[in-house]
Amino acid sequence: MSGKRPSDSRNREGQNRNRAKVSRASSSSTGDKEQGAGDAKPGLAARKAAARLLATVTESGASLDGLLDPNGGNPAFTALGPQDRLLVRAILLSALRHLRVIDAFIDELVASPLPEGARALRQLLRVGATQILFLDVPDRAAVDLAVSLADGDPRNRRFAGLVNALLRRIGREKESRLPELLATTPPFPDWFISRIQDAYREHTDPILRMLAAPPAIDLTVKSNPDVWAARLGGAVLPTGTVRIARAQGPVTALEGFDEGAWWVQDAAASIPAQLFSSLQGREIVDLCAAPGGKTAQLAHGGARVTACDQSANRLERLKGNLARLGLDAATRLTRAQDLIAPEGFDGVLVDAPCSSTGTVRRHPDIPYTKGPDDIVRLARVQRTLLDHAAGLVRPGGELVFSNCSLDPMEGEEMVAGFLADHPAWQIKPVEPERWPGLESAITDLGEIRTHPAMLSNEDPAQAGLDGFYAVILTRR
Repeated sequence: MSGKRPSDSRNREGQNRNRAKVSRASSSSTGDKEQGAGDAKPGLAARKAAARLLATVTESGASLDGLLDPNGGNPAFTALGPQDRLLVRAILLSALRHLRVIDAFIDELVASPLPEGARALRQLLRVGATQILFLDVPDRAAVDLAVSLADGDPRNRRFAGLVNALLRRIGREKESRLPELLATTPPFPDWFISRIQDAYREHTDPILRMLAAPPAIDLTVKSNPDVWAARLGGAVLPTGTVRIARAQGPVTALEGFDEGAWWVQDAAASIPAQLFSSLQGREIVDLCAAPGGKTAQLAHGGARVTACDQSANRLERLKGNLARLGLDAATRLTRAQDLIAPEGFDGVLVDAPCSSTGTVRRHPDIPYTKGPDDIVRLARVQRTLLDHAAGLVRPGGELVFSNCSLDPMEGEEMVAGFLADHPAWQIKPVEPERWPGLESAITDLGEIRTHPAMLSNEDPAQAGLDGFYAVILTRR
């Protein structure tokens, strides 16, 4: 919560002022409240789960992907039906994408900071405001369910009137206030904005704008991208990716999914596997392979692939994805740094674990679950992986290193340190003619550096790339 924490007596005074302030713009503090506050009320369990999971992300730093895993996710989520799960996912993605704007709107409508210990109230208000401001949910339903949720929680019951009046006022003032708040409120935590400013000073504003926008759906197709773009109503990007802005229904229902004609993969994520000079018949190891998009590219290109991952569950997911696509790869359950292969490989791909700051469009929890210390720690992990990977490359082979971080500490700076310590290795510059339309992504040293403000388009849903770093390394 923002602002100072007042004493208990001031909390009570602030609470009364808050009620008075919002009720002046409300005909009744409880007039819209309907009967029934139990979880059996349609939609209530979903809102309750959304508030609980939002707290788990913003207060405990839990990964949203893990919480929303359909099999091993949070019980509050997995217990819901399919439609409620979709709603919870939509609420959480929108809430995290616009969290600072939502908080700013809430805070300007209360006369003093919310009471000490009212974290559960803050989460409830965030969930309600998200539906009113950013989702296609009737305001009345969002308000009514928020009040019912407050009534059913001993921590929030005394604030039910405040919840009702504040959310109703947000609904009335959203058209007049939201555009200004979106324009003037920093979209992400200060630490995250500072890192972007330091690394991309001239591109900071467009990058931040794109990171706050929902992403397109990118598909790596086995063949005929122009044909698939026409079938799916999309466009072909410089990477050969087919981009569709919006899918009507689940991606799994799109033409070509069941027959394994394509797989979902951001255009930038498709670049590293394309950097090898050749794949046909070559032995390539993908050291951090799951969920398998890059493994699929390598196998489809004709390589004999060994896919490694330290997670048995993720490796099973990779096998399932390859089976759908009709592709084969040997798999090894191992940590990348523990792989022993005296015979070595013609090519080694290290798509290393990282802070994932380049994927905030898809994973808006990252600015709230990661921080500068994580970037430092993960850069050390990447260096360990890169040092080990160098020993797996046969003479004349290629080592491709990549990750989806925007931070140079996890990319350019880390690789520069590797090269300083390993003078026998060098960067093999990327050839610009192989990447028409992405020339701006090629650095002076011949590395690849993409960021979300690239591939501009009048429709933000069709624009941008994940932030990615990739480089080809060879022995001198």
